[in-house]
Amino acid sequence: MIETMVQYSIFLGNKPGLLGKVVGALGSAKINIVALTMMDSTEHGVLRIVAGDAEKVRAALSPLNLSMDATRVLAVTMPNKPGALADVCEKLSVNRVQISYLYSTTGAPGGKAIGIFKVQNLDRAVKILEQKRAGGRDMKTKLRNHQRTGVAMRG
Repeated sequence: MIETMVQYSIFLGNKPGLLGKVVGALGSAKINIVALTMMDSTEHGVLRIVAGDAEKVRAALSPLNLSMDATRVLAVTMPNKPGALADVCEKLSVNRVQISYLYSTTGAPGGKAIGIFKVQNLDRAVKILEQKRAGGRDMKTKLRNHQRTGVAMRG
């Protein structure tokens, strides 16, 4: 599955317990986190969170008076196997879609992984991955038929 989602970047001062307050507020509001990543510097940390209901996230965190930004990101559900992430990156790369950053989770339903991609052109990335995904199945079928019959493949 390929979809766009809202990611919140929440700027946290380096203070004990602040991260716990944020995830506690989300838990109290019954918000399920799809993916998150935390980066730090000497002055502050940046917590990036993607959840199913973006407005609910904003409402839950508003009382904490934290600085946060919202941006749209690409969420790609992939098989949880070696090379799956590389395949997505390659498809975007050969089509000249720059990936600014990414992070992923491996706890998606059905043993899948979800990659969160911040890309330069979101609409183009979605279109490329949707085309490649549909075409990929056809290519696998052609390859299987070629291996079974020895008949040359035609694109």
